[in-house]
Amino acid sequence: MEVLAWIDAATREVTLFAAAGFLIGGVDDLLIDLVWLVRRLVHGSDAPVLDELTSPAVPHRFAILVPAWDESAVIGAMLRATLARLDHPDFCILVGCYPNDSATIGEVAAVAAQDSRVTLVVGDRPGPTTKADCLNTLWRALGRSGAPVDAIVLHDAEDVVHPAELRLFDALIDTHAAVQIPVLPLPRPESPLVAGHYIDEFAEAHGKSLVVRTALKAGLPFAGVGCAIRRDALAAITTDHGAPFDAGSLVEDYELGLRLAAAGHAAHFARVREHAGGAVISVREYFPSTIGAAVRQKARWMTGIALAGWDRLGWGRMRDLGDHWMRVRDRRATLAVIVLAAGYAALLGWAVSATGHALTHSPLPNPGAPLATILTINLALLLWRAAWRIGFTAHNYGWREARWAPLRMIAGNLIALLAARRAAIRYAALLAGRAPQWDKTAHAFPASLGGTGR
Repeated sequence: MEVLAWIDAATREVTLFAAAGFLIGGVDDLLIDLVWLVRRLVHGSDAPVLDELTSPAVPHRFAILVPAWDESAVIGAMLRATLARLDHPDFCILVGCYPNDSATIGEVAAVAAQDSRVTLVVGDRPGPTTKADCLNTLWRALGRSGAPVDAIVLHDAEDVVHPAELRLFDALIDTHAAVQIPVLPLPRPESPLVAGHYIDEFAEAHGKSLVVRTALKAGLPFAGVGCAIRRDALAAITTDHGAPFDAGSLVEDYELGLRLAAAGHAAHFARVREHAGGAVISVREYFPSTIGAAVRQKARWMTGIALAGWDRLGWGRMRDLGDHWMRVRDRRATLAVIVLAAGYAALLGWAVSATGHALTHSPLPNPGAPLATILTINLALLLWRAAWRIGFTAHNYGWREARWAPLRMIAGNLIALLAARRAAIRYAALLAGRAPQWDKTAHAFPASLGGTGR
């Protein structure tokens, strides 16, 4: 009985800790929901139509930068699809490769030989370094070329580029130093939970969270793809080494957006429909379909944003309360994982406690009115959160995908728990002086673009 009493006491304390943490996080998310709802009531739909935007008399010239390490499986198909799909008269594509990656070099060279809009750029150092380092190589190559480029566009080797993307950037890049469009993961039927949880997370983040962030005028982190940045804005943050991207960063896209905002070149998040009743102009791509690959990717994000990002970027200006709020949300991931682990430990504890009391024919302990109240509120917030997740997924992918959302919330939590351990190890290695390295996952490109939304 003493052991059972100890289990009951420990379980109650862990439950209280987890419940308090979930309550704080739930209220934080609820505030985001309320800001989004108020904005929606005041401004109506957040997705205007492309033809309603004013395009310049003379189209801008864009340089699309594509860093590539070990991408021979996808880069050729991606380049050919992008060249065929983009509806814009003036753009070029620079692809950055490494001298020890002959397979990727060969694929890019084959496309470049057929289309002069593609340029192969091979860096001096063997790979992998970091994605930011590869982007700096492309930036310097663009400068040496003397090409009269107005803005650069960032893409990855697995991206399915929307045909109207550059037309959208054309209409907005004069009034905004940088423009980010939504990223919508492609469904992978063979992985409804692992790959599918990205669908739900991005549908909500790029349908609500980044919209709120823009409305609060907080620094907008880039997604690393589907973003256009004016050349003069990038030049303004270029260091003495001629590099606007921080080669020591694991999440150069996230940091770049905040650095540009701090320098007075705020980005704009653009949700624009291709035509009335049409789809939102976005980037589509496959995300990891296995637990191992998802853990590696989430660990890199967690290390770069919630851990190293705190050290590297600090906080914004004191009076930018909206920006402070968003940075706190960015960095709460590690604390959220601790709370999440405590929550699962509490569930296990209550299961053990219930079994013990059933075997000893003794009553279960009363959690107490305060804890019961918090748990009730948390349950309501969880159901509210699930409803939002289902709604955003249904809006972007239909109800067949949305029905998976509750289960995928659990899958996402488990992946986050596994990623936190890897992130802590990687962060410790960085603190010990280990150079950051491109920890990428294997990519895939659709065999057919008929089901990609465009």
